[in-house]
Amino acid sequence: MNASHRWLLALPAICFALLFQDSTSAEDAPLNVVVILSDDQAWTDYSFMGHPQIETPNLDRLAKESLTFTRGYSPVSLCRPSLATIISGLYPHQHGIVGNDPPWAGMEDGQRRPAHNDPAYVKNRMDYLQHVDQLDCHPERLAPHGYRSLQTGKWWEGKPSRAGFTDAMTHGDFTRNGRHGDEGLKVGREGMQVIDDFLTDTQDKKQPFYLWYAPFLPHTPHNPPERLLAKYRDQTDSLPMAKYWAMCEWFDETCGELLGLLDKHSLAENTLVVYVTDNGWINETAASRYAPRSKRSPNEGGTRTPIMYRLPGVIEPRMDTTHLASTIDVVPTVQHLLGFEVPQNLPGINVLDPDELELRDAIYGEIFEHDIQSMDDPAASLQYRWVIQGDYKLIDPSSRMTGESPELYNVVKDPHENQNLADQKPETVEALQSLLDEWYSPDSA
Repeated sequence: MNASHRWLLALPAICFALLFQDSTSAEDAPLNVVVILSDDQAWTDYSFMGHPQIETPNLDRLAKESLTFTRGYSPVSLCRPSLATIISGLYPHQHGIVGNDPPWAGMEDGQRRPAHNDPAYVKNRMDYLQHVDQLDCHPERLAPHGYRSLQTGKWWEGKPSRAGFTDAMTHGDFTRNGRHGDEGLKVGREGMQVIDDFLTDTQDKKQPFYLWYAPFLPHTPHNPPERLLAKYRDQTDSLPMAKYWAMCEWFDETCGELLGLLDKHSLAENTLVVYVTDNGWINETAASRYAPRSKRSPNEGGTRTPIMYRLPGVIEPRMDTTHLASTIDVVPTVQHLLGFEVPQNLPGINVLDPDELELRDAIYGEIFEHDIQSMDDPAASLQYRWVIQGDYKLIDPSSRMTGESPELYNVVKDPHENQNLADQKPETVEALQSLLDEWYSPDSA
């Protein structure tokens, strides 16, 4: 029996069988799923992670009530491929969505990317949706079990129905400013009514649900409410930094509103809440933009995120500061907990199973160009592969990164990667490169 069912150990075996194998009782009160996704936030930028200025009381409470992995990671530090990984359970080189914007005519000659609604480019963008169409996304896996699914916030893959969402804020029409969420990006910034209405409707109809909450927060534009900006303005000489800190608290407030809606509808006890960040962010002091070694980089500032799983009475709350977790684990972990089939092709693990956590030897990731270089060849856009095994992280540049060499860090002792140990530990570099080649070798793909 895996760890996700350990809460049943006190019950007779017959009760276990009735709960998870008898279709009648399983359908009486199936679990709901809420996935919360922060957008462009550093792994350090929460008060429960030790930030000296940013206050995140709602996420602090969620972390306290969850199995929280402080050594959590996103395999890729760019939003579109990261979101595709979270919803599919596959690495970018597997699901094929490796950057934000697909190739365009004249790209190789140095011509600038066309307007997103340029008719010729709209066709390219539509053609690139072949990748999501070929996936079995999480809403599609849950639909046969009677689940409704609501998309809110960030979404890149055209109409959310392509991923199996039954309900959506985003229209995904590329001819009218549908790029990465359109109307969906209003959630959080302009209220939560659409979620309240969805919860009301699903409960009236007694339907289990999957909710994708991916607000455009704390993502730029950094335009927080004045009451929050005033709170942070006097704590730094950098106005851009104050704005970013205020955005983090604004995002936290909306998470509190969402969790409050679960309480309002008496759903908190029967709803799994998952929290991740799509990619990291280190704010420049002089402008509202990301610094090097954060977003789009293979460094901790780009890839690391706390990961939380909350289900009262089922998942024991604790702060796990040791084990490695990845957003690649979200789909298999949720499927295990719901008692549904976990496809064999998913590379992640069930992080609620302590045995699987102990057996995990390493986690992996890959970084690609922002602008996709090929419609169907991930390797054409590859910049770096990275792997963490134990205390050590190897960043291995691809042939595209001319003049760069492998970097090795002890990310337990040196979490900000200040000391490159590659020259001092060549054997470790070689061993980790072998692991990377076993995981994904672009030359043989």
